[in-house]
Amino acid sequence: MNMASMGILLIFTVISISVGNAQTGFPSLKCKAENLGQYGQQSLLECVINAPHDDTEILVVTWKKASRPLLVFHKGDLKEEPGYSFAEPSWNIRNMNVSLLITNTAVEHDGLYECMVVTDRGRDKNNTISLKVTAKYSKPTILSNPEAITLDTDGTLTCKSDSGYPGGKLRWFDERDRELTKDSQMEAKPTESGLFQLSSKLVLGQAADVSEYTCGVFNASGGKEQEATFKVNTPKPPEKGFRKELNPATKIAAPVVVIGSLIVGLLLTLLIYRKQSQREHHKVGTSDGEEGDEKC
Repeated sequence: MNMASMGILLIFTVISISVGNAQTGFPSLKCKAENLGQYGQQSLLECVINAPHDDTEILVVTWKKASRPLLVFHKGDLKEEPGYSFAEPSWNIRNMNVSLLITNTAVEHDGLYECMVVTDRGRDKNNTISLKVTAKYSKPTILSNPEAITLDTDGTLTCKSDSGYPGGKLRWFDERDRELTKDSQMEAKPTESGLFQLSSKLVLGQAADVSEYTCGVFNASGGKEQEATFKVNTPKPPEKGFRKELNPATKIAAPVVVIGSLIVGLLLTLLIYRKQSQREHHKVGTSDGEEGDEKC
């Protein structure tokens, strides 16, 4: 190996050692890639600097969403958009927790964020963080048209649920857990806040064998959140040995009629008995009279 080759090898060795030492002391930014936020609650986007040296100081922190700056710290100057702040209330340049706190989560907060940090020992690549916002749907309500539906009448059931996010679905089932959703029409409308209102209409046919309908609201992931049930009016068959219930007037009149019948019967019996007694007495008197005439 000649001198020129040895010189080149030495240069590459020195460079490799220098780069290795530099990388050993280089701070890195570690973020939680996927985060969940509940509508109306606080949401946290977690990012922490892994700094090998305890005396590392932060020079710049930038949080953005769709190129819009939300929080910017630059050499002692901090600018925050309303509703955004550092997760650490007493944050300072030695605090390696640069997580972003969203104080009141709304639908507009759903999406991708970018965090960039510069320290006095250099900077790491920007990190992309996602926030998935969810809101639970309200308990469904079921309205019927007409108000009273029986097995032998046509009708329509309308199920409604709102205040949910992302877009969900309303599904219909009968009392045997058979799904009836294919016979319904559903509509999802976003409100001004971005939350959804769901409505589903189910048309009922005559002489159906279904006596109970259940409407369930399912979130975007397919999980059922809440449900409501509607029962069809079905006549009850008469029970064995069933006796028709009497109304109050009948309950009072019935004993009176019975007692009156007994009294009338008793009076008739006495009257008949009296007439029979009179006849027998009359016969006896007549017989005595005839015997007296014969003796004379």
